[in-house]
Amino acid sequence: MKSQLIKNAQMVNEGKTQRADVRITNQFIECIAANITPSINDDVFDAKGAYLLPGMIDDQVHFREPGLTHKGSILTESRAAVAGGITSYMEMPNVTPSTTNKAALEEKYAIAKQHSYANYSFYLGATEHNLDDIKALDPKRVCGVKVFMGASTGNLLVENPQALEGIFRECPVLIVTHCEDGKIIGKNNQRYEQQGIVPSITDHPKIRDAQACYASSSYAVSLAKKYNAQLHVLHITTEKELSLFTKGDIANKSITAEACVHHLYFCEQDYEALGNLIKCNPAIKAKTDRDALINAVKNNQIDIIATDHAPHTWQEKQTDYVNAPAGLPLVEHALLSLLEHVKHNRLSIEQVVEKTAHKPALRFKVDKRGFIKEGYYADLVLISTQQTTKVSHDACRYLCGWTPFNGVGFSSKIVSTWVNGERLYDGKTVTKPSKPAMPLIFNR
Repeated sequence: MKSQLIKNAQMVNEGKTQRADVRITNQFIECIAANITPSINDDVFDAKGAYLLPGMIDDQVHFREPGLTHKGSILTESRAAVAGGITSYMEMPNVTPSTTNKAALEEKYAIAKQHSYANYSFYLGATEHNLDDIKALDPKRVCGVKVFMGASTGNLLVENPQALEGIFRECPVLIVTHCEDGKIIGKNNQRYEQQGIVPSITDHPKIRDAQACYASSSYAVSLAKKYNAQLHVLHITTEKELSLFTKGDIANKSITAEACVHHLYFCEQDYEALGNLIKCNPAIKAKTDRDALINAVKNNQIDIIATDHAPHTWQEKQTDYVNAPAGLPLVEHALLSLLEHVKHNRLSIEQVVEKTAHKPALRFKVDKRGFIKEGYYADLVLISTQQTTKVSHDACRYLCGWTPFNGVGFSSKIVSTWVNGERLYDGKTVTKPSKPAMPLIFNR
C-alpha cells in the first residue's frame, strides 16, 4: 500500500510551529514525528521548510448552485477553494430555489457528491414558516440553520418575532445569523431620497451602518440568551458589535462570532479604487472598525475567520451602485490575505490556523478535521513564504473571472493542498479528485 511522506515541514498546529514529518496513508494522517525515515512504500515530498497547516474550514460560502450557475458552481468554486488551501466548506441557502427543506438539501448533497473538490456541508435556510423542517434536521449531517435577520432575498428574510423565537427555541443545530436591521437601513436610504441624492458606493457603509448591524446582532444575542441557543454571528464588521461577545475558550461559549477576510483586509478608503467590486453586505467599513476586528481576532472575541465567498459576474458589478449586487469572490486568496497580517505582525501564523481550522472544527464539532493529528483526515495546505503570488483577473479560477485582489502581490504562495490524503493542488494545477470529496460529519 503506497503512502505519502511529507518531509522537512514547519508544522503549525495547536499554537505551536515546529519542524515535523507527516506520513499520510489512504485518507488519514498515520504518523507525525520530528524525523520519519522513508520506507519503500513512501512517495516522499520535500516541503523544503514551508509551513504545513491544517486545511481551512470555511464556514460561510455561496457557491451559487442550483439556479445561479452563471455566477459560479459547486465544481468551479470548490476547485478554486482547493487552490486557496480551503479543504472543507459550508455553503449557504440563498440559491434558486432557496434551500429551505429536506428535498432542496438533498439536491445539493447530490451535486456535491458528484462535483465537489473539497469536503462539504450545507445550511438549511430559515423562513417564517419552516420550523418543522428545522426541527427535523439531522445534527450529525447538517452544519447549521442560516437566519437572515433583516437583510436577504426571496423568502429567506425572517423578521417576525414569533418565528424568530420559535427558531431560537427549537433549533437542534447551530444557528448562524446575518445581522443587519432592515428598518434602520430603510430609514438611511430614505434620507438620501428626501434630499434628492442618488447614493454612490462610498455611501454604502453609511446606509448599512454600525447601528443597523448592532441593532440586529444584539437582538440575535438576546434571543440566544433567552432560549439558551447555540448562536454563531457571521461577518461582524463594526467595533460597536464587539461589546456583545466575550473573550475566552470557544469550548465555554454558546455565542460566538466570525470575521471575514475582506473585512480584515479592506476598509472604506478602498471604495474609491475598487468601487462595486467590494460592495458586500454587511458593508466594508472604517479603518478603525477593521483595526478593531483584527484586535478582536487576537483577543478571542472573534472566534472564526471565514470568506463569505459570493461571486457575481463582471457585468453585474459594472452597473450603478444601487443595482450592483453585493458580494465578492474570495476563496482562492483568503489564506494568502491573512498571511499578510502575519507578515506585518498584526496576527501570528498560529492565530491564523486557530481561526481558520481549529476553531471552526471545534465550534461545529467537525469529525476528525481541522487539526494535524494522527488518525485525522489528511486535509493539509503547504505555504511557502519564500515564494510570492501575483494576483490577476486572468489567472484566477473563479467562474466569474475576476478578483478584488487584482494587481496585488502577496508575499507567500500556496504550493500544495491535500484533501482526504490526496494532493489535489501542486502550486500550479488543481487535479480532479480520484475519489469523491466527503460530506462533513458533526459529532453532536
